[in-house]
Amino acid sequence: MQLNKYIDHTLLKANATVEDIKNLCAEAKKYDFYAVCVSSYYAALADSELMHTDIKVATVIGFPLGSMTSRVKAFEAQQCIDQGADEIDMVLNIGLLKSGYYKIVEDEIRSIKKTIGNKTLKVIFENCYLTDEEKKIACKLSLNAGADFIKTSTGFGTGGATLEDVELMKNEVHDYLKIKASGGIRDLKIAKKYIDLGVSRIGTSSGVTMVTSN
Repeated sequence: MQLNKYIDHTLLKANATVEDIKNLCAEAKKYDFYAVCVSSYYAALADSELMHTDIKVATVIGFPLGSMTSRVKAFEAQQCIDQGADEIDMVLNIGLLKSGYYKIVEDEIRSIKKTIGNKTLKVIFENCYLTDEEKKIACKLSLNAGADFIKTSTGFGTGGATLEDVELMKNEVHDYLKIKASGGIRDLKIAKKYIDLGVSRIGTSSGVTMVTSN
C-alpha cells in the first residue's frame, strides 16, 4: 500500500498564508501525495507551485457551510477549474437536505458536475449533522447526480470522519462512487483502518506525520 497516494494534503485554515500554501505544495512534492486541497482563492497558486508534477489540485467550494446558492457554487467551481483545479470538493446544502428538499440538493450536485465536466467532483456531507437515514439519502442523491466521490466531513463541523459512517456510505454506494474520509484523521493506524474499509482518499493535514511514521 502506498499511503502517500491516498492523501489529499490539506490546508483550509482561515489564517493560511501564501507562504503556508507554498510550503504545503513543497511537502506534497517531497512526499508525492496524490493531491493538495486548498481554498478556492489559492487554486492558481497551488497550480503554479505544482507545475510539471502529477499532483492534483483540489479546491473546496461552498465551504464550509454549504448554504450558498447553487449559482454561486457553480461560479466558484468554474473559476477554480479555470485557475487550474483538477478536483472540486463541494459542500452539499445541509439545511435543505435536512428539510427534505432532496430534488434541489440533487439538482445542485448535478449542476456542479455539469459545470466542471470531466474533472473530479467530491460531495461533502458533513455527517456530524446528519442522521443515518439522511446520510443514506445523501449517498443516493450524489450517485444519481453523477458525482465521483462522497466525502464525510469538512473538518469544521462538530465531528469528523468515523469508521461507522464510512462503512454506512460504502454499503450504500458499493463501488459506484469513491469515498473520501476527512476530519480528525491524524495517525497512520487509523488511516489504514479507513483504507481497509475501502476509502480511496484521505483528507488530512497530518500526511507528513503519517508517511514518515510508516
